[in-house]
Amino acid sequence: MTTKKRLFVRIGVAFAIVLLVPIYASADESDPPTRAARLAYAEGSVSFQPGGTEDWAAATINRPLTTGDQLWSDSNSRAELQLDGSLLRLASNTAVTLLNVGDETTQIQLSSGTLLVRVRRLDDYETYEIDTPNLAFSILRPGLYRVSVDESGASTAIRVHSGQGEVTGGGTAYTMQANEEEVFSGSDQLTESAQAGPAREDSFDAWSANRDGRWEHSVSSQYVSQDIVGYEDLDDQGTWRPMPEYGNVWFPSRVESGWAPYHNGHWSYIAPWGYTWVDDQPWGFAPFHYGRWVSVRGVWGWIPTPPRPRYGEYVRPVYAPALVAWVGVGSGVAWFALGPREVYVPSYPVSRRYVNSINVSNTTVNTTVINNVYNTTIINNKTVNVTNVNYINRNVPGAVAATTSQAFNTAQPVSRNLVRVEPNALRSAPIRAFAPATVPTKQAVLGSTAIISARPPAVVQTRPIVVRAAPPPLQPTFANRVQAIRTNAGKPLSASQVREIQVSDAARPAPFRIAPAATPIQSNTHAANPAGPTVAPSQTDPRSGTATIGNVGGNRPSSVAVHPSELPVVPKPASPSIANSALEREHLQQQQQLHAQQEAERQKAQQQQELAHQQLARQQAAEEARKQQIAQQQQQQSQQLAQQQRAQQEQELARQQQARQQTEEARKQQIAQQQQQQSQQLAQQQRAQQEQELARQQQARQQADEARRQQIEQQHQQQTQELAQRHAVEQQELQKRQQEERRAQESQTKPANRKDARPQTP
Repeated sequence: MTTKKRLFVRIGVAFAIVLLVPIYASADESDPPTRAARLAYAEGSVSFQPGGTEDWAAATINRPLTTGDQLWSDSNSRAELQLDGSLLRLASNTAVTLLNVGDETTQIQLSSGTLLVRVRRLDDYETYEIDTPNLAFSILRPGLYRVSVDESGASTAIRVHSGQGEVTGGGTAYTMQANEEEVFSGSDQLTESAQAGPAREDSFDAWSANRDGRWEHSVSSQYVSQDIVGYEDLDDQGTWRPMPEYGNVWFPSRVESGWAPYHNGHWSYIAPWGYTWVDDQPWGFAPFHYGRWVSVRGVWGWIPTPPRPRYGEYVRPVYAPALVAWVGVGSGVAWFALGPREVYVPSYPVSRRYVNSINVSNTTVNTTVINNVYNTTIINNKTVNVTNVNYINRNVPGAVAATTSQAFNTAQPVSRNLVRVEPNALRSAPIRAFAPATVPTKQAVLGSTAIISARPPAVVQTRPIVVRAAPPPLQPTFANRVQAIRTNAGKPLSASQVREIQVSDAARPAPFRIAPAATPIQSNTHAANPAGPTVAPSQTDPRSGTATIGNVGGNRPSSVAVHPSELPVVPKPASPSIANSALEREHLQQQQQLHAQQEAERQKAQQQQELAHQQLARQQAAEEARKQQIAQQQQQQSQQLAQQQRAQQEQELARQQQARQQTEEARKQQIAQQQQQQSQQLAQQQRAQQEQELARQQQARQQADEARRQQIEQQHQQQTQELAQRHAVEQQELQKRQQEERRAQESQTKPANRKDARPQTP
C-alpha cells in the first residue's frame, strides 16, 4: 500500500470515529442529568433512601435512582441496578450510595458488602469510580469487576475478571489487570495481599452470569439503541413488527384487554425532574422514559430510539421522567402518552439544547417545531395550554388516564384511583404542556411503598470513604427542598435554587476524604510468581548510608529508600587465625579491616539516619500540630460561618415573614377592594339587569297590547265584513222577495186586463 493510500485510510477511519462520537444533551450546568439508574431486580428485602431524606422504604422495581440515593440489600437478598452503559449487582448485606450519576461520571460508594460491576461501554471521556472506606477503584476498560468490603471496613478485596482498573489510596496507585485478585488493607497506607490460585466462584457470581445472558442474547438489541436502559426486558413480553410509517414497533403481548400506556403505576417525585412515572410492569422502564407510543388498529405499540448508526451523527437517548401530555380536567389530574413527532416539553428548568436533544433522541421531529414550542412555551411562558397541536393519541378510546390530586401527589396506584371523565368533557378540555405545579409530600418522594426497618447498620451509614474525585454536594434535606418548592409556586427547582439550599445545608459533614497524590505501582509480580515474593539484590549508597532494594512482592516501587537497620546483616569474615598460609592470613585481615570500615560506616549512617528520622519526626509533629491548629481554625471559621449563615437565615426568614405579612395584608386589602368592586359591579349589573328586565317586560306588554289591538281591529273588520255580507244577502233576499211579489202582482193583474181587452161585438 502506498503512503498516499495509507494516509487516506487513516483520515477515513479518523473521520468515521469522529462521526460516531455520541452527542450529549447537557451543555448547560442548569440542565439535569440526561440519564438515570433503574432498579431492575430485587430479591428478598431490598430498601432505598432517596437523597435528602432520613427514611428507608421498600425498593420498587423500575424506580429511577439518581445522585444521592442509597440502596441496601439485606440478609439473603440481592438487587440489580442498570445504567445506560453498566450493571451494578448487590449481594447480601451490601450498602451502596450513588455519589454521582452525571452525563460523563459514574461514582458509586460501597460502604459494606459485595458489588459486581459489569461495564458494557466506557467512552474515553467517561469516568467510572467505585469508592470504599479505604480506597478508590477507577475502572479503565469495559469488563467485569467484583469489589467487596468487609464488615469492619478495614479492607477491600478486588477481583478483575476482565478489563483493567486502578486502585488509589494511601498515597499509592496500583494498576490491576484481567484475572488478578487483590486484598487491600489499611487506610493511611495500603497493604496489598495477592490471592494465589484461580478465582473462586460462588452462587452470587453464577446468578450474575445468568443475568448477563439475558443482555448478551437480547433480540431487542437489534431494534433499539443500547443506551436505552432496560431494553432486554422486552424480549419475552412482546413482539417486534415493522411498520411502514414508524419503523420497528414493539407491541406488548401480556397485557389485559383495553390496556393503555401510563395507566398501571404511580407518580413519584424524583429531583431534579419532578413528578416521574413508575410503571408496575416488569418491563415498564424503557417504554415509559424513551421513545413514543402509538395506537395501531386499537393495539398500543412502542416506537423506540433506533440503534447507533455505523456512520453519521448520533445523539445518545435522553432520559425523561414521563413522555406525556397533560389534560385540564378541573380538580383532578389527567394525561395521555405522546405520539410520534410530538414535542415533549419538560416541566423542570432546562436549556434550549436540552429540549432539542430530549426530543431528537427519542423521536423523529423537526427542530424548527421544537424551537417554536420552546420559544412559545418556555421562553415566553407561558402558554401552558396547547391549542394548535393535533395529538394523535388524545382521542384514542381509553388513552387518557385521570386520577385525583391526592392520589397524584402521594404516589398512590393510579389503577386503583382512576377517575372517569366524560368523553365530551375530554374533547373540550385544554391540553397543557407542563405537569401540575403541586408541592410533593414525603410519600411522593418515597414512592408507593411503606417505610420499613431494613436499613444498613448505623456504623455503615456514617462510615467515611476514600474518593479520587470529589462528588457533588449532598442533596438538600427534604424539608428545605419542599419549602423552596412551595416558594417556587410548586414548580421543580432550578440548579441555582438547589445550590442555594445546599449552602444552607453546608453544616452537614461530607462523609469522604480525597485520596492523596499517588505513586503508580504495577501490581503483577504475584501473578507471574504465585509462590511468593522475591527480593532483588540490594545496593548501599556510601554517601547516605541508605539502600535501594528491588520490587518486593509487587507492593514496593524500585529505588525506595530503606533504613540501614532494615538491611540484611552482612556475615562477619572468618578469623585470620584459621589461615593455612601467610597470603591467606593477609587476605583475611584485609577482609576484617574492610568489614570493620563498613560496620563503622553503617553505624555512622544509622546514627545519621536516626538523627534524620528524629528531625523528620519533630517536623512531622510540628506539621501535625500546625494541621490541627489549622483544622481548629477552620472549624472555628466554619462554626462562625454557620452562625453567620444561621443569623442571616433567621434575618432572611424574618424579612420573608414580614414581606409575607405585608404581602398578605396587601393581598387582603386588594381582595377587599376587589370584593367591594365586585359587589358594586354586581349591584350595577343587577340594577342594569332589573332595568333591562323592566324594559323588556314593558316592551312585552306593549307588544301584547298592540297584538290585542290588532286582534280587536281584525275581529271588528271581520265582524263588519260579516255584517256587510249579511246585509248584502238580506238585500238580495229582499230584492228577490220584492221581485217575486211584483211577479205575483203582475200575474194577478194580467187576466183582468185580458178580460177587459176582449173586443165587444156590435
